[in-house]
Amino acid sequence: MKYLKYYISTLTLLLAIYTCSLGAFFPTAFFILFSSFIIFGDMFFREDTKKQDFSNEFFLDLPMYVNFPLLLFLVMMTVFFLGDTPSNGLIISFNQFFNIDILSIKNSLHFIDGIFLIALSSLLIGIMGTVPGHELVHRKKNKFDKQMGNWLLALSWDCAFAVEHVYGHHKNVALEKDPATAKRGENIYAFIFKAIKNEQIGAWNIERARLKMNKSSFFSFKNRMITGYMRSILISGLSYYVGGFSGLLAFLLCSFIAKSLLEVINFTEHYGLVRVEGQPVMPHHSWNTNSFVSSIYLYNVTRHSSHHEKAHLKYWELRPYIDAPTMPQGYLSMLYLAIFLPGIFKKIMVKKLLDWDENYATDEERKLSAIQNKNSNMPLLLNH
Repeated sequence: MKYLKYYISTLTLLLAIYTCSLGAFFPTAFFILFSSFIIFGDMFFREDTKKQDFSNEFFLDLPMYVNFPLLLFLVMMTVFFLGDTPSNGLIISFNQFFNIDILSIKNSLHFIDGIFLIALSSLLIGIMGTVPGHELVHRKKNKFDKQMGNWLLALSWDCAFAVEHVYGHHKNVALEKDPATAKRGENIYAFIFKAIKNEQIGAWNIERARLKMNKSSFFSFKNRMITGYMRSILISGLSYYVGGFSGLLAFLLCSFIAKSLLEVINFTEHYGLVRVEGQPVMPHHSWNTNSFVSSIYLYNVTRHSSHHEKAHLKYWELRPYIDAPTMPQGYLSMLYLAIFLPGIFKKIMVKKLLDWDENYATDEERKLSAIQNKNSNMPLLLNH
């Protein structure tokens, strides 16, 4: 049973594929019900603070590997349903092999279903694609895992993440120069675009320095940014084949939203935290949470204090750190709050930031946080 909880993400993907194939209003209903389950699950389920031991690591890796073909299938289904030139070969194949009339399903969908298909595909790429992709690209010595991680990230056109996050963010977390660390009072929508731009710049600079040190050509397949974009181009080409120009646009929109959701998670993970350059990364430089639903869907990346302390640990090895700075709710619940009610998110986090300043920060870090408080334009922070 202890292995099974890490298959809930994969089972949700299968359920999403099945439900969306049922026709009108089912994609809409699934998105609303799934979102409600995330939010209320984080609120009412007991926290998972256990550190469990496992004897068979393959069965812990398997759901992450399976997620890629399932996500690709879901995305192509979305592309087909929203595309303008449905592939006759695809229609015939589904009729012959699965006895499913996908053209009738496509024609039954309403405009609102199209909106929620995009929203659902984007959300699932972010949860079931980017997060396990993050886990796998951290495994620097395992070529297969790194390849699988990069293919999962290719669904959101995010090859930069595999480079900048691993070799930049983990070194610079909570510093002024880290593009993935949000300042106190920072506008979340501005943060998303700023983070995407600066992560791209950081990833290209890291690759340029690495290739120069190895005396390799910058414009070659040894450049991880170039090979990463080629993966995304291949998926984009498949989207065009399945759904034409409209289908391609649908995939690119899903990719952008999924990437933006990652930046919202980044926004919440280190919001307002500071560190003195040259000082080691400690558990208090991340917001931690052991909320059950967010933890199982995000492969324990919610145990972020442990992840940043020892980035080589696999997701089931991460420690709960119940004494670390803690988010008010799970990451996924805070994601919804930060996107749709950013003002409330900031107000809730004020008390957490003041507590961090008082009980976790060093004297030098308090000086840095005082500067951020002054620049935050938030009265509750300005008064401290």
